[in-house]
Amino acid sequence: MASRVASPSFLGLAISIAIVSLVLRFSVKPPVQSNQRLWTKEELAMYNGTDDGSSILLGILGTVFDVTKGRTHYGPGGGYQHFAGRDASRAFVSGNFTGDGLTDSLHGLSSTEVKSVVDWRDFYFRSYIYVGRLAGRYYDSLGNPTKYLKGVEAKAARGAQLLEQQKIEEAKLPSCNSRWSQKDGGEVWCDEGYPRLVQRPLEIALTGKMSHRCACFKEEELEKPGLELYTGCDRLSNVCPV
Repeated sequence: MASRVASPSFLGLAISIAIVSLVLRFSVKPPVQSNQRLWTKEELAMYNGTDDGSSILLGILGTVFDVTKGRTHYGPGGGYQHFAGRDASRAFVSGNFTGDGLTDSLHGLSSTEVKSVVDWRDFYFRSYIYVGRLAGRYYDSLGNPTKYLKGVEAKAARGAQLLEQQKIEEAKLPSCNSRWSQKDGGEVWCDEGYPRLVQRPLEIALTGKMSHRCACFKEEELEKPGLELYTGCDRLSNVCPV
């Protein structure tokens, strides 16, 4: 029996159907579900708020949230639109919403800054809908946490411990009162004792930088090393301009 050969028109139709199928496969947005699923960066990018009828998603530390109810904030023209459709974890603390600032890398951030990003993730868990994990830096192709995520969470925990230690240390020294007005400028004062600038305990370990705060000291304590008198303030004045 002679075999039947497909006509050119039939072959053309078959090829057209195959091409359309491929286009639809890669252009149709996957459904957003409330249960956990694994997302790719390309899929997440589809939900950037530019389509009025679509959900808006964002990622933070590889965790994906549906923030559609906050469209006024995360949609075009909103103050947080830079976060939509991507994981820009670093920008939550850096405030850099351009170029390389919109990255999920936390390399070089201090332990307290990393803790702040983790706190932001906790906020989204409380406030928005969790829809899964993002394959990449924080979760592998199977959705398992990576070493990078574990390192970030450990650094955040260390930051929390240091902050608590600093709070305990600072409680040992009464803080100055302060006020500021456009007319008179600023001043600090002590109800008991004298204002001095003192280095914050553990600040270098926390942020990699050194900063000071105003604390109140008794007269017999004023010769302690490390105390700094405010410029233009008398040694035994309990009010100093800043």
